[in-house]
Amino acid sequence: MIRFLNVYYPTRSVLQLLSEAFIICCCYLAAAGLVLRSDTVKVLTYEHNLAKVFGLTLVTVAIAYYCDLYEPQMISGPGETHFRILLVLGLVSFLASAVLYLFPSFGIARYITSAGIILIAVALIVWRQVFEWMQEREMFRERVVIFGSGTYAQGLANLINSRRDVGMELLRPMDADGNPLSAGAIVDWIEAYPEPIHRIIVAMEDRRGGLPVDELLAVRFRGIQVEEASALFERLSGKIELSSLRPSSFLYSEGFRIQPSQLVTRRLASVLAAGLGLLTFAPFFPLVALLVKLTSPGPLFFKQIRVGEGGKPFNVYKFRSMRTDAEKGGARFASKNDPRVTKIGMFMRKTRIDEVPQLWNVLRGDMGFVGPRPERPEFVPWLAEQLPYYNLRHLIRPGLTGWAQVRYGYGATLEESREKLQYDLYYVKHSSLGLDLLIMFETIKIILRRRGAQ
Repeated sequence: MIRFLNVYYPTRSVLQLLSEAFIICCCYLAAAGLVLRSDTVKVLTYEHNLAKVFGLTLVTVAIAYYCDLYEPQMISGPGETHFRILLVLGLVSFLASAVLYLFPSFGIARYITSAGIILIAVALIVWRQVFEWMQEREMFRERVVIFGSGTYAQGLANLINSRRDVGMELLRPMDADGNPLSAGAIVDWIEAYPEPIHRIIVAMEDRRGGLPVDELLAVRFRGIQVEEASALFERLSGKIELSSLRPSSFLYSEGFRIQPSQLVTRRLASVLAAGLGLLTFAPFFPLVALLVKLTSPGPLFFKQIRVGEGGKPFNVYKFRSMRTDAEKGGARFASKNDPRVTKIGMFMRKTRIDEVPQLWNVLRGDMGFVGPRPERPEFVPWLAEQLPYYNLRHLIRPGLTGWAQVRYGYGATLEESREKLQYDLYYVKHSSLGLDLLIMFETIKIILRRRGAQ
């Protein structure tokens, strides 16, 4: 896997994105050649037209990314892939037409964009089929064996099997009766296997006296990679498994270090993003205020106490999306299709408009633009008692958006809060300006796709 901005991506997905960016650019250039013929070079070098082609390529790839074309686990089959490709190109056509209507100087030459989109549709559909065929070849698969038979090992096996994009072929060593082999017997099975084994994952919950250290060292020195299950789980899922955490995980880990210089740069990025967000939203403020007032009696803004950095409480501000009597029976988590939400409130929650006033919290320093979402003080003691290491979320400023929000969504139960905590701990461990910028980019996708809100 390839690490980028402290997040691991499958090598196959990265190669697919880069190869398709190259194909898209070539298609636009080929379209220019078909339309302009002998004048191609002269026109492309005039008025930055070549840069416009590269910009159009970048926009096309970004829209393809936002349409989940590089997340195969979200695509059911070739038919859906072809539909998404056509959807992407339809959006590119609409966007290009709108830009050219408003800013005619952005144009290159007539019909180049249209011809390029036709070429891209054919090229990407063909390339996707070729790429799928290549992925099934034996030379592009990595054979993996898991040491362990407990629930943690089974969970990791399920994760690997659900991620075709990582290219791992999970082998299950069995005896003649179809029973799983012991750890020591697995090493002998690996040595006798007719094909080379590339990776051994140690997922034994109790290793005392059961881990064949000498045998593992022997196969390791012969070139087979040996690694702990927790490291692979973290790379594949983008979260830290709570059941695998020990105090030593924090003491000796490369992460969980927050540098003062890092805090300064992230704070500057948060202030700039919040200021730009408030300026962008300012023209729409009167309309939102009017809709909130017309659809439900009560105040425009909603103030609520949340727990911030170091466990200190602060007031968070939102556009009111619920009825004024929403919590007359006491504090509780929001639920899916919550009946307490007003008509305009559901729309604001899906589009995150209700969160816009929190940009003021970011400017004040109560929050960062990116970080774990601040929880209510009514729930924090209970969650800290039920979930180990929960208070580590309070090591850094809470955020308007966060890693758990873009990867998981809203948590309304203890189990969902546990899942969110695993993503939050990943963020605390790998916190950096680069990861913050990636989360901001992913947040735009979440808002456009209207995912994750309650």
